[in-house]
Amino acid sequence: MKSGPTKADARALAAKGLAEIALRGASLRDVMERYAPRLSDPRDRALLMALLSEGARWWLRFDAAIDGLLEKSLRHKDPAIHALLVLGLVQLEILELQDYAAVAATVEAVRALQRPQLAGLVNAVLRRWQRERETLTAQLDAKPQTRHAHPAWLAAALQRDWPAQAEGVMAADNHEPPLMLRVNRQRSERAALTEQLQAAGYAATAHPWLRDALVLPHSNDITRMPGFEDGWFAVQDGSAQVAADLADLHDGLRVLDACAAPGGKACHLLERADIDLTALEVDAPRAERIRQNLMRLRLNAKLVIGDAGAPAGWWKGQSFDRILIDAPCSATGVLRRRPDVRLHRRESDIATMQQQQRRILSALWPLLAPGGRLVYITCSVLRAENEAIVAELLAAHADAHAVAFTLPVGQAAAIGWQILPGDGDLDGMYYAVVQKQT
Repeated sequence: MKSGPTKADARALAAKGLAEIALRGASLRDVMERYAPRLSDPRDRALLMALLSEGARWWLRFDAAIDGLLEKSLRHKDPAIHALLVLGLVQLEILELQDYAAVAATVEAVRALQRPQLAGLVNAVLRRWQRERETLTAQLDAKPQTRHAHPAWLAAALQRDWPAQAEGVMAADNHEPPLMLRVNRQRSERAALTEQLQAAGYAATAHPWLRDALVLPHSNDITRMPGFEDGWFAVQDGSAQVAADLADLHDGLRVLDACAAPGGKACHLLERADIDLTALEVDAPRAERIRQNLMRLRLNAKLVIGDAGAPAGWWKGQSFDRILIDAPCSATGVLRRRPDVRLHRRESDIATMQQQQRRILSALWPLLAPGGRLVYITCSVLRAENEAIVAELLAAHADAHAVAFTLPVGQAAAIGWQILPGDGDLDGMYYAVVQKQT
């Protein structure tokens, strides 16, 4: 009788979960939350997370490779075994596990999936990959879609919008990002927190130009870190921490954070100044995450459930001095942190996103007080969602004026500033600042 979960069980769970993500549209986060509790050993949970993350990240490369290694596809007939084969290649090529151990453990996982009759097939496919690795790798590298594991439409869009940077962007999307923390300056101080984390064995260092940021080279269980329960810090990528600087805050301002979930930027604004902040979110379950973050960080805001594109349902008639719009977007700038997005996003989604972006900007501009500042943000790298949308706002409103600024990393867009994935080892994010003339 088994005494507990084995690594074969972790691989079997990962195969089932990856099939849900890649073939049925499930989110990586949801699958991990449902499957991780089935494993009692933290090492197995870590393996599960690595397999799911890298499996989603590299699916478009190794899914195609498996098609070339099988006479008949298993993708629809037996999706878990197809996903397990993809994970076999991920272990060999990405996680760089020892060949024998990776193959043997993957074959054992076939039995954990109760498909013992397919163990020989899985073994044969992985052995063939090892024999023909050089030739098969060259074939995959010949196309951007399989070279970088990006959808063909996105690879083409990056070549169009960022021809000089496209290859670098796709390469950056396939590297593990660092863990970045934001120090809650209302409850802690960066130098002191750095010392505490280092004393506890964490390789934390201060970010070179982001005032509140700490960087750790790898992901960790943040709930075990010193100060987590006391609200001394939060997880937030450095590119998102730029928002608080561009908001140009001082005490006493009335601020609206539209599309605020999960609340990272709202909390950062509250940590920076004594402001009257309204955190607006249309989705009630996501708004609950804002509330949880506010509570843990010991911060206060007015939490409102409402549609940013329909202020009549929630606005009380008093103008805001600052409006932050972290607009719904394609999330094409955060693929290294959310690898499953590349499997779920479609080219046709962009027009839908643009409609939402236009609607929200148009609805919220009248709520900005004269002399006030609007910060428009997306985690997209596509010009159609970024400067093109802001240009429409500027053309439609004579009192709208784009504020010029520069950042230590990234590049100027036609309007605003674009951080591309990997710039300064940050996620991709677009910013534009628009001021309403008095």
